[in-house]
Amino acid sequence: MTHRAITAILVASVLLLIAAAGCIATTDEKNEPVAPADEAYARGLAEYGAGNYRVAEERFAEAYALYTGAGDADKALTARNAIFRTNRTVMEYPLDRSAAEAALRERVPGITDAAIAEWLDTRAQTIVSENETLYYLDVAGNYLYAHPDEMQKQTASGVDFDYIGRYAWAENRPEHGPYVNPVRYAGVERLEIPHEALPSTGILKIWFPLPVETESQRNVTVTNLSAPDFIVAGPFTTGAIGYVYYEVPADAVNGDLVITADIAFTSYEQIFEDIDPALVGEYNTSDPEYLLYTKSERNIELTDAVREKAREIVGSETNPHLQAQMIYYHIIETYPYSHVPHGSLDAREPKVAESTYMFETDHGDCGTQSLLFSAFCRSLGIPARTLGGYQMIMAETPGGHFWSEYYLPGYGWVPNDLTVAEAADWVAMPDEKRTAFKDYYAANLDPARLVIQKNVDAPMDPALPDDAVSFRVVRQSPAIVSDTADYDIELFCMGCFGISLETVD
Repeated sequence: MTHRAITAILVASVLLLIAAAGCIATTDEKNEPVAPADEAYARGLAEYGAGNYRVAEERFAEAYALYTGAGDADKALTARNAIFRTNRTVMEYPLDRSAAEAALRERVPGITDAAIAEWLDTRAQTIVSENETLYYLDVAGNYLYAHPDEMQKQTASGVDFDYIGRYAWAENRPEHGPYVNPVRYAGVERLEIPHEALPSTGILKIWFPLPVETESQRNVTVTNLSAPDFIVAGPFTTGAIGYVYYEVPADAVNGDLVITADIAFTSYEQIFEDIDPALVGEYNTSDPEYLLYTKSERNIELTDAVREKAREIVGSETNPHLQAQMIYYHIIETYPYSHVPHGSLDAREPKVAESTYMFETDHGDCGTQSLLFSAFCRSLGIPARTLGGYQMIMAETPGGHFWSEYYLPGYGWVPNDLTVAEAADWVAMPDEKRTAFKDYYAANLDPARLVIQKNVDAPMDPALPDDAVSFRVVRQSPAIVSDTADYDIELFCMGCFGISLETVD
């Protein structure tokens, strides 16, 4: 649906509901008047709490219209945010049972009714709204990931794994590192918001992602930033996360809003396969970095169940390097890759950490796999973090990605990439090549990377407002907050951002 269509529907709903705004309800117990808008908002909260998300969204929309009609901007904003949050909670589950069955039959030729029933009844990702089970949008693709024999039939002629494995299988790959084979990248980041999608009033707050200096990503440059008059903070290319913060008055934009940045950086291949466990030093457990990367966070959650499972995985092993390696292989051998509903996980209340979601459901993509790896490591006292950014190993075009690192005294941050490693299961190949590929990504990393942040949920200054509906786990696309837009502008603008990169001498 286009923005204009969305706006037309919203306007029509607002006008109809404003017409009924003169009614006043009363409570049964105290006979005190309750404004219809407050009543609609309270009903929205109750429906959301009961898991009736589609009805809740309707009640919040009703409250938003009534608050807007009454001129109560603060409560209208609260109701609008509730609409967005509720929509994000359920939007990635568009399929009812019959649609999910049809998707499986279309994507998996020859699948049996019994296989469909087993997948949908016991393994598919679902949400319940209004007592109806709804299925995740990629229910069929995830079936293939969980059944590599079927997946390999469909990828036999469409995946160039020699290209993907160009570093893991390189004949002249360095045996010692840790930082070798530098690759210089240069390119452009571009956000282009169509004029008709912009609010007519208010301030557009934009946290625009940038590359950040790390041990393996160096000599970062950012030039030719657009709209310098509207930059309030940054650009920041050191610290935990790279970004520049804009505040753009809506009435100052003529035509489309375009923000661009020329970026360049040098990425290094990381080689840590020669680690000697006996030479790993002792952790300084009072160091702020140690405390930061061993604590429970918004999406890397340390629970008693996670701690118990981590101890089970490592058994009697006490060396942190060997423990981390055991966790790596446990995850890629135990949890088949699958797409997951990041938007829902980020918005849903009560909040479910992404690491916990994977631990409890067995579903995980690059984000949840890396986050669970970090959670397992942290629960054992091993500093670990999940990086967010882009990869250029699967194709030349940058693709959003997560991967992990764990810290070893005497060696530094040791990388791995569980998801790229697991991709070797999607294509038929000799077992020795598959094993070598997975072993490479256990403690090494290709240089085909763009790092935006060193850890998920990295804080920014200024921070995202607590009540803003914004994707918080990672800044692979701009965070956009507007108090005056009548639709979820950040969600819309995820399709308005892109990065182009090329290697340079």
